[in-house]
Amino acid sequence: MSEDSLRSVVVGRTGTGHFVATNTRGGTIRFGTASDGGPNTDFTPVELLLAAIGGCTAADVDVATSRHAEPDEFSVTVTGDKISDELGNRMTDLVVTFRVAFPDGEGAERARAILPRAVGASHDRLCTVSRTIETGTPVTTAIEHA
Repeated sequence: MSEDSLRSVVVGRTGTGHFVATNTRGGTIRFGTASDGGPNTDFTPVELLLAAIGGCTAADVDVATSRHAEPDEFSVTVTGDKISDELGNRMTDLVVTFRVAFPDGEGAERARAILPRAVGASHDRLCTVSRTIETGTPVTTAIEHA
């Protein structure tokens, strides 16, 4: 691995079922799996996966379309079914749905025209997150003793 290709985050436990991920630039995101009885608005790890898929492809499509016109609306919804079967716990039937609207005008017409191509390019080769899932990249685990 090279300095240019390596990506990493550190996940630290902040309490029972509660964690914070920190990137190399110092950014953080809190998430969790447990509720202490009160309302829990933290993202779950599965929701973070869905957000990563949506965020990755949204960024690709936004770069391609917004150079022509600023959208009036731009949202990406990612859905899927969490199942448990002989392969273990996993997500199936992942669907990424774009809702994009541009104002009237020549630039907007170009943006609308390239939207399907931009979505396709993101899905087929650009979005690292969904490409990693679709190619089935193995995950290795290791234990370091403190």
